[in-house]
Amino acid sequence: MSDIIQLLPDSVANQIAAGEVIQRPASVVKELVENAIDAQAQHIHILITDAGKTSIQVIDDGKGMSETDARLSFERHATSKIREAADLFSLHTLGFRGEALASIAAIAQVELKTRQENRELGTRIVVSGSRIETQEDVATPQGSNFCVNNLFFNVPARRKFLKSNTTELSNILAEFERVALVHPEVAFTLYSNDSQLFNLAASPLRQRILTIFGKKLNQQLLSVGVETTLIRLSGYVARPETARKKGAHQFFFVNGRYMRHPYFHRAVMDAYEQLIPTGDQISYFIYLEVDPANIDVNIHPTKTEIKFENEPAIWQILSAAVKESLGKFNAVPSIDFDTEGMPDIPAFEQSQSIAPPQVQVNRDYNPFQPSAYRRPEVNWDALYSGIEKASKLNQPEQPDARHLHPEFRFQEASGKQEPVSIQASSPEIGSDKGTQHLQFKGKYILTSVRSGLMLIDQHRAHVRVLFDRYMAQIREKQGISQGVLFPEILRLPPSEAAVLQGISGELAAIGFELTDLGGGSYAINGIPSGIEGLDPVTLIGSMIRTAMEKGSDVKEEVQQFLALTLAKAAAIVYGQVLSDREMASLVDDLFACQTPGYTPDGKTVLDTIRDEEIEKMFR
Repeated sequence: MSDIIQLLPDSVANQIAAGEVIQRPASVVKELVENAIDAQAQHIHILITDAGKTSIQVIDDGKGMSETDARLSFERHATSKIREAADLFSLHTLGFRGEALASIAAIAQVELKTRQENRELGTRIVVSGSRIETQEDVATPQGSNFCVNNLFFNVPARRKFLKSNTTELSNILAEFERVALVHPEVAFTLYSNDSQLFNLAASPLRQRILTIFGKKLNQQLLSVGVETTLIRLSGYVARPETARKKGAHQFFFVNGRYMRHPYFHRAVMDAYEQLIPTGDQISYFIYLEVDPANIDVNIHPTKTEIKFENEPAIWQILSAAVKESLGKFNAVPSIDFDTEGMPDIPAFEQSQSIAPPQVQVNRDYNPFQPSAYRRPEVNWDALYSGIEKASKLNQPEQPDARHLHPEFRFQEASGKQEPVSIQASSPEIGSDKGTQHLQFKGKYILTSVRSGLMLIDQHRAHVRVLFDRYMAQIREKQGISQGVLFPEILRLPPSEAAVLQGISGELAAIGFELTDLGGGSYAINGIPSGIEGLDPVTLIGSMIRTAMEKGSDVKEEVQQFLALTLAKAAAIVYGQVLSDREMASLVDDLFACQTPGYTPDGKTVLDTIRDEEIEKMFR
């Protein structure tokens, strides 16, 4: 039998390895920028075309590479960071896998120009699909200039699964923010299709955070810091009052590297227990420094999941540090004694004699003497005139007890005056003539159907109705816009502004009118009719962050979650008392929907208690 095991060609092996390292254009940006930082660059310029699908260029003023190093950098497992396996546990640099450039070159067309400080000429290398096409001397500034073109040009199956430009650009900006936040001493610029998105000068950490996410964070951040033999911790956490449902900026960094760590996230949220509503998020920027020998950064291909040796102890330190910061800056409830208006209490001195209190009495006062006090005369007849007549006019006509709801008749018979949680509506108003609607506890609408008693969740029913209405408006682009007298200003960081551009058509179709003011600011000149009273800035921000989380590229899905977000925000809330006509209208609108039984996200809208079940209750 012939042998069947064969060694793969280097080009194929590199393409397979690229699947781990290079998942999307953002991965290329991350690897190239981290290499530039490791090369001690002070200025890094990033130029993106078509969300990185067409071109990604990273230019730095770092140390550069020699001709030999430039050539070896494209070979697999070639790195300047380690010499033996033990070095993996004492790394202080970012890139060390030794296959990033090889993986990039395997699935793209790459041009590298680099020069060291002590060289007059640099080196230019062109690689396409792992094959060196050109290597020559060239005049170029000190540092490195990587240009990656036509990503996945030779792996069409991978390129086909790339997301839309909006989604891919959002991923690039997320990676950029992580690197920029951990290296405030480095200046960055980032351009997308010749449009400048970031221009970050070297600055202190707090200023870097404000430059990326907006100056409004300045009043929200509280500094946190502690140093122990196990860990050194620093950074910022937000005040409890800034908590929100989604879109909080949450960053963990360890030894200059971004990481995800759900366990430590719970430690931070533990400090906010009882301070923010359940399910809300809080922003934080926390930097950890530990001995590299006590962590393992290579447990995940993207190196964002990191294992610590003493995680329970670090959990306690982290939670205690955040609690201390909240207490130090009075961000937690405290006992406040109001001393305004209180008399000053003099200090006691032993040599001072204490005089007994004196009582002042007017001995000439006689309460039985008429001249001492005279009660003012009041014309009581004039004061109460007309009240009896008005009372008779305003008194409602007493209905026949036979037509009252059973619960109402019981209360009338018992003489109780307690308020009831069921409100009866007129039997003449309803989805069908003669149908009676009742509201129960401000949450459910009860109505009679042939099979029994139907219970309808009023909030979910309204969500169902509004969702169908907004979807129809989006498809037909006939959303009714209501102009606002004083436009609200929406300020977004570049990552969210990029997503807004992708959903602007759908927002306009619903009825939002936005004007781009530049610099990530937008004027909200019009809102969809029917959502008056809602905060449009918060609403649009919620839809943008939902779009970022979903990362959906199918236009129908984008439209659906925009319509659902708006419907949930605009729907009537639990506890809202509905009139007879409002209940009848809502029920009629609900049963005009194609799927009245469920909300767009699959929650039950209505249910029925059958006649047989009711009869069993009284056997």
